[in-house]
Amino acid sequence: MTLTKSLMLAALTSSTMLAGAAFADGHAKLSGDLKIFLDTSNPAPRAAMEGMIGRFEEKHPDLNVETTVIDREAYKTQIRNFLTADAPDVATWYAANRMRPYVEAGLFEDVSDLWEEDMFKEDLASTKGAMTIDGKQWGVPYTYYQWGVYYREDIFKELGLSEPTTWDEEKANCAKIVASGRACYTIGTKFLWTAGGWFDYMNMRTNGFDFHMQLLQGDASWESDEVKATFTNWKELIDMGGFVANHQTYSWQEALPFMVNGEAAAYLMGNFAVAPLREAGLTDDQLGFYQFPAINPDVELAEDAPTDTFHIPSGAKNKDAAREFLRHMASAEEQTIINGGEGLGQLPVNAKASVDDDKFLNKGFAMLSTNSPGGVAQFFDRDAPAEMAKVAMEGFQEFMVKPEEMDKVLAKLERARGRIYK
Repeated sequence: MTLTKSLMLAALTSSTMLAGAAFADGHAKLSGDLKIFLDTSNPAPRAAMEGMIGRFEEKHPDLNVETTVIDREAYKTQIRNFLTADAPDVATWYAANRMRPYVEAGLFEDVSDLWEEDMFKEDLASTKGAMTIDGKQWGVPYTYYQWGVYYREDIFKELGLSEPTTWDEEKANCAKIVASGRACYTIGTKFLWTAGGWFDYMNMRTNGFDFHMQLLQGDASWESDEVKATFTNWKELIDMGGFVANHQTYSWQEALPFMVNGEAAAYLMGNFAVAPLREAGLTDDQLGFYQFPAINPDVELAEDAPTDTFHIPSGAKNKDAAREFLRHMASAEEQTIINGGEGLGQLPVNAKASVDDDKFLNKGFAMLSTNSPGGVAQFFDRDAPAEMAKVAMEGFQEFMVKPEEMDKVLAKLERARGRIYK
């Protein structure tokens, strides 16, 4: 053996021994600086994130962690600049199509190696699709929340209704609600995105998750038979008077009183609606939740569950520490703490985490963990490109006001597809 080869072998042996020692106590021995950028500027989310980061620092006393918190709206306008100019080691963002521009620009690190580890592969499996582009994973989620139908249990009881599981049951319930002088659903489409939620569910229940994603990625026609079937199903509820009148003049918050006052029986909405409904005086005995019913029995149930995420910028300087931070953040212990009632008040992404003892979070976690085999979508304006989302949601609102204009609306959206996805 030559002297050079002998020295190389000694160096390799020494390096291997150090690596083994580094993980001997269960934590990687990390040093240097770790820069973390957060968009969780509201008090409760900020405290939750800072607490989680503090516990990470306790595990790694030789690591200098620098945390920068930026207002969420300002963050959205600054992210491309800081990813390009002087990237942090870890940054918050959003899943699915919202991360695509930064993936395609080469600004986010491929972290598929993390998703090969048992914890990610097994305990975060339900969110893997939302983090996948071109067969690779580009970040790790830290929280999500369910969408579904929040309804007045007392009104259902008064009318002798039960939670529907099929489209026929949904329409039969709606007919009885309308006959009682109420709208089936409250909604405010003034800011458009609520109509996007309705389209998500109508299309995923009619055609399934895969077709829904093909459409939003520009690979299917808005004038296809599949999309026409979606709008035809939706039109059934509109034509029977299922939605509150003049919804285009209300924000989602301004539509809440219709449900609180009993003028509407239900709301298709995210779990963030629960707090204002409680604050308006509805009790948990009056409020219920059910999964949006099946329409086409041949497609598996998929859900909207918007997911917030952490990413390692490709320009990060301490990627080993960044990966260890993502392991820490995604652990069942941390997921239980940061998503609890004293923190985000949302759902943990780790299936082994404990869910805060809240009626609706428990229902949502059970639904997303065990009864959403079709997949998890992020929401229309996160899954579609921004320009297409705007045009399409304008079309959804127009259709809900003038359902007889269905073909005209779909033709407009198909023209937009031809222009935008070039």
